[in-house]
Amino acid sequence: MDSLQEFNPSNASNSSSININTTTTTTTSSSSNTAPAASPSSATSSTLSRYENQKRRDWNTFGQYLRNHRPPLSLARCSGAHVLEFLRYLDQFGKTKVHTQLCPFFGHPNPPAPCPCPLRQAWGSLDALIGRLRAAFEEHGGKPEANPFGARAVRLYLREVRDSQAKARGISYEKKKRKRPPQSSSTTSALPVQAILPPTPPPAPPGAS
Repeated sequence: MDSLQEFNPSNASNSSSININTTTTTTTSSSSNTAPAASPSSATSSTLSRYENQKRRDWNTFGQYLRNHRPPLSLARCSGAHVLEFLRYLDQFGKTKVHTQLCPFFGHPNPPAPCPCPLRQAWGSLDALIGRLRAAFEEHGGKPEANPFGARAVRLYLREVRDSQAKARGISYEKKKRKRPPQSSSTTSALPVQAILPPTPPPAPPGAS
């Protein structure tokens, strides 16, 4: 899955951002060399640390995008429309081949040959990115009801990207439903019909009124 760090536009123009990422990577590697064998609790904290680090990088990159915007935008004036501009801007750094309808491999999950179709950001990458930015916005004091990353237009855009990429790539993004364990058949249903019916009463003796 593509991460925002991979297509961070600041990597080519902002040396301070590169230094920050390098320092983070060096610290992580040095600590991993000296740390003892990881326990389950430390593995969980390491996963959370990676998530927090990625969220911080995503937030810094979005902030730089707002500063480079023409005219520059403040976070208070950022809307769902600006978030959509940001997502479309990121497509130029994508690594996922999305076939057009004119391509002979449209809907083919495993194309047998290369094609000139464009590269885009995968839906899963964009969906995860929006989730991290949405959380970071509220962590930085933003109100949930004013969160531009949770705007209806953003949700509709992500849904459109998911559906269009699923058709173009011939894959399904639907979550697999868990199979329910087979229900054990009751004793009554396993018995023959004769065993379920009530017994037939004996015939009345002759002459009985």
